[in-house]
Parts: sequence; structure tokens; C-alpha cells
Amino acid sequence: MEMSNDKVSAYKNEILNLKQSMPEMAEAYHQFTGVCFQDGELDERTKQLIALGIGLFANNELCTFYHMEEARAKGASDAQIMEAVAVASAASAGHALSQGLTRVQHNLH
Repeated sequence: MEMSNDKVSAYKNEILNLKQSMPEMAEAYHQFTGVCFQDGELDERTKQLIALGIGLFANNELCTFYHMEEARAKGASDAQIMEAVAVASAASAGHALSQGLTRVQHNLH
């Protein structure tokens, strides 16, 4: 867990540096993501679990750590986090299978 905390902290520090060098862009990004992750039709916890799954699918280590921590902060249990991991795994497998069937198998015949 310490490695994930270190990486998330390093990211947050770099966001502060970005605010100094490109304040308008950093603020626009912050506003956009803030709106996207606030409660709406989906609650904040669910949105963080979705982002965790996307981070895993994209093989983005930092997003994985960040959204896992945020999901926990929004009340996600370990079981809910692992269920999100399982769903991301199923979606990833489905992605590979669908592409294999339509791009590869379809062209074998």
C-alpha cells in the first residue's frame, strides 16, 4: 500500500506544478473531472469503481491506485472493490474475444 500512496502523492504534487505552469488548463481539467465524479444518477462511489475498472483495463497503474483510494474514501468495501476488478476482468476478456471473433475467426473462413 505504501507504493500506491507514494505514486498517488507524486501525482498530486505534479498537479500542483501544473497549476503553476498552466493554471487555466489545470483548473478546467479539475472542474471537468469534479463535475464528472460528483453525485448524479450514479453516486460518487459507483463512479470511482467504474474509473477503477477503466484504469485496470487501460493498464494505468496510477489511475488504478488513485481510484481504488477514492472508492474507499467514498465508502466502497473491499468486496465491492474486488467485484469491480472482476467486472473489469470480464469486460477485458470480452473485448479480446469479440475482437478475435470478428477480426480473426471471421477472416479464417
